[in-house]
Amino acid sequence: MISSAFAQSAAGGAGGFSLQGLLPFILIFIIFYFLLIRPQQKRVKQHKLMVESLTRGNKVLTAGGILGVVTKAIDGSETVSVEIASGVTVELARQMISEVRGDQKLKSEEKKSSSKKK
Repeated sequence: MISSAFAQSAAGGAGGFSLQGLLPFILIFIIFYFLLIRPQQKRVKQHKLMVESLTRGNKVLTAGGILGVVTKAIDGSETVSVEIASGVTVELARQMISEVRGDQKLKSEEKKSSSKKK
């Protein structure tokens, strides 16, 4: 025989909304934002700035791993001409430039370090 006290206590926990149940999900979202989303947005912003500031003579590394020198970069254009070998020039989408190497990059880093020292 089942007492009526046991039957009533089993059905009592099914109702209501609890903020405590939602708290772990909020904390996980906050952690994801600061560890994953925000740094990725920063990298995208830096890459966009780097791609927009490409000029003739920059040494670049493409997303495919090819090193070359920018021979033609028109502001507002989606492509740049890159010389990858003597007499071999290719058109690349600006977004496919993954890194600027060489003198131009060093000069910009020196300016940043000298401004921090002052």
